[in-house]
Amino acid sequence: RILTAFTLAVCLSSPGKAQQQCTNGFDLDRASGQCLDIDECRTIPEACRGDMVCVNQNGGYLCVPRTNPVYRSPYLNPYSNIYPPPPAPGPVPNYPTVTRPLICRFGYQLDENNQCADVDECASDSHQCNPTQICINTEGGYTCSCTEGYWLLEGQCLDIDECRYGYCQQLCANVPGSYSCTCNPGFTLNDDGRSCQDVNECTSQNPCTQTCVNTYGSFLCRCEPGYELEADGVNCSDMDECSFSEFLCQHECVNAPGSYYCICPSGYNLLDDSRSCQDINECETRNFTCTPQQSCFNIPGEYKCLDPVRCEDPYIQINENRCMCPAENAGCRDQPFTILYRVMDMVSGRSVPSDIFQMQATTRYPGAYYIFQIKSGNEGREFYMRQTGPISATLVMTRPVKGPRTIQLDLEMITVNTVINFRGSSVIRLRIYVSQYSF
Repeated sequence: RILTAFTLAVCLSSPGKAQQQCTNGFDLDRASGQCLDIDECRTIPEACRGDMVCVNQNGGYLCVPRTNPVYRSPYLNPYSNIYPPPPAPGPVPNYPTVTRPLICRFGYQLDENNQCADVDECASDSHQCNPTQICINTEGGYTCSCTEGYWLLEGQCLDIDECRYGYCQQLCANVPGSYSCTCNPGFTLNDDGRSCQDVNECTSQNPCTQTCVNTYGSFLCRCEPGYELEADGVNCSDMDECSFSEFLCQHECVNAPGSYYCICPSGYNLLDDSRSCQDINECETRNFTCTPQQSCFNIPGEYKCLDPVRCEDPYIQINENRCMCPAENAGCRDQPFTILYRVMDMVSGRSVPSDIFQMQATTRYPGAYYIFQIKSGNEGREFYMRQTGPISATLVMTRPVKGPRTIQLDLEMITVNTVINFRGSSVIRLRIYVSQYSF
């Protein structure tokens, strides 16, 4: 439909003036002093053009199609009734009164009191709402609306997809004119039918074998120290801590339910840290079986009973650990002048290279120089002599040595004196006890 509406005006009186003024669409009636409506359909030539018909209105006029002269809009809100303002004070001339027939706006009709009353288009079934809509009467018109769960779109009531607009907190199922909310596993629907509340599985089900921790929408099982969670996420099994690392214990790790403990080999004590082993010095505690003639020598994890040094011919004994071959003895010509006996201990698997023994001359003669070498016992080439000065050298271990093992090395110091054309040697017979363990 095509509808053309023109200005609706009211009477206005200018403050402070006696002269009455009217707005557009009204003329002042001098007889009554009131603003009367102008019939624009008569006074304006061709007020409506084409196929339109002019309909006068109070303060204006309407152009409506000739095919539908009666106009009812479902969206038209009625204007307020316009009352002319009271006349200005002062004497009123006695002019003849001009009366015109009362015309009601569309949506209103004259009642028995000759007043414009609202027409209920919904009750009179004069509305144009389609069957899917409901009619709602308004002042001067009516409105076409939809029931709850539907909305009006291009004249049709279409279902509102409440799920699209987040009516439900979690899961939503749309149905014509309504919707249904549900919750994910681990939640329960609240009384409002829309929001979800977490279910505390730990109190309602207690699904875990040890410790249960409730989470939002689910739960987690935790195990006590020394246990680990199985693949099912519920049961706990003993954790074999010993299989995780070889550094938990210095010697041996023993697994226990929910825990572990360390043990040390014979000859060691477990320290307060519950993982380290300390050697027991049986020679100090006198927990040994050596004879009175023997001496006790402690090594890591055990001890050795050492027999007294006995010098073999042609050597003679100078003291308890030194033998000398006299120069006047013809059998000593190609033999070292002295043999000094030394004993030391060493742990198994010691890191290399490692300096383990030092050797030096006790007397330096003018014009003499010294040569240091390993005379015997180094068949595996695990050691070599590094000269550190004119009269000193160091025994260096170049390959790791595993125990238990006993190594005997003859370390020779050769003295060469070019002044007196002398060459002689001395030997340190070093016995090394390598323990079974690395501690």
